[in-house]
Amino acid sequence: MVSLAPYATTEILSRGRRFEEPPPRYRGEFQRDRDRIVHCGAFRRLEYKTQVFVNHEGDMFRTRLTHSIEVAQIGRSIARALHLNEDLTEAIALAHDLGHPPFGHAGQEALNRCMAEEGGFEHNLQSLRVVDFLEERYASFNGLNLTFEAREGILKHCSLAKAYQLGEVGRRFIEGSQPSLEAQVADFADAIAYNNHDVDDGLRCGILTIEQLEEEPLFRRQYAEVRHAHPKLRGRRLIHEIIRRMINAQVIDLLQQSQRLLQQANLRHSEAVRSAGRPLIAFSEEMVPLHQSLKQFLRRELYNHYRVHRMTTKAQQTVTALFTAFNEDNGLLPPEAQQRVAASRQGEVEETTARVIADYIAGMTDRYAITEHKRLFHPDEIT
Repeated sequence: MVSLAPYATTEILSRGRRFEEPPPRYRGEFQRDRDRIVHCGAFRRLEYKTQVFVNHEGDMFRTRLTHSIEVAQIGRSIARALHLNEDLTEAIALAHDLGHPPFGHAGQEALNRCMAEEGGFEHNLQSLRVVDFLEERYASFNGLNLTFEAREGILKHCSLAKAYQLGEVGRRFIEGSQPSLEAQVADFADAIAYNNHDVDDGLRCGILTIEQLEEEPLFRRQYAEVRHAHPKLRGRRLIHEIIRRMINAQVIDLLQQSQRLLQQANLRHSEAVRSAGRPLIAFSEEMVPLHQSLKQFLRRELYNHYRVHRMTTKAQQTVTALFTAFNEDNGLLPPEAQQRVAASRQGEVEETTARVIADYIAGMTDRYAITEHKRLFHPDEIT
């Protein structure tokens, strides 16, 4: 067991849960958070939600579930090396995409447009909504009743207007304070996993080529090292070797720079992290432009590629059509959603009909959204 640094988040100083519960007997509070996330329905549905390629495009591409597991693995490795709380880091990493709608960012953009007059739609806020309210598993409360620290870590981005509505969990956005180091680690683990594994999937599908990627310094360095060490290596092994070295290079850079920053800050306790004035988990000045350049390359060459753009356009049309149909005729919604609509109209709950519809669509997998669209709009589908 790795001893925790004085600035790590500890369960003893946790701000607790929204609803009081007896402490777990044979595991920690943050372990309980992680376990509740792994066992919830929203986590299972991530298996069939898009990362870049729509789920039915192929079984070898990453999904939101495999991405979340990869983020958790990278996050735990970083947390352990920095003597931070691994369990909290893992819980945040596994939960960070629970609110993502079907079809990845395309689905989010479509739902955000549909909800423009209702405060918009943002998957970070939706992830918090999932763990605070939408999951229905426990007799005594809605949601998963996670610790404050896990909930705050899930909420990476938030406008001031939204922050004021969220109470204590949104306070850091109002005060301009920093989240826990574990939340900062999970954020960087997400970025590292996202960029590098999208390179892998882009190469796998043939949209990206090694020749294109050689223009990127981060890729070029690792490619040159692999070719020097293994001149006969080809195919998937070559790509995997490059990708794993790219991840390793970024993780090591992050660790070394973060160690320097933490040493300079000389923090005595975890609360001092909040008033540090800047993030203390960070890339070096050399790595930042390399990471950003790769991110821009992916946006230009992969996310905006015509094949991906076609998928994106169809996905947005599907989500928009579903929202419009459900909004115009609430009777098309399943019974549970109709009950929530009725409760909102009677003032029993503080949510609009549009928010109920957004919750329903956001909870769909790619293939379920496609099936619902067929049921509503294809004449040969009558059930």
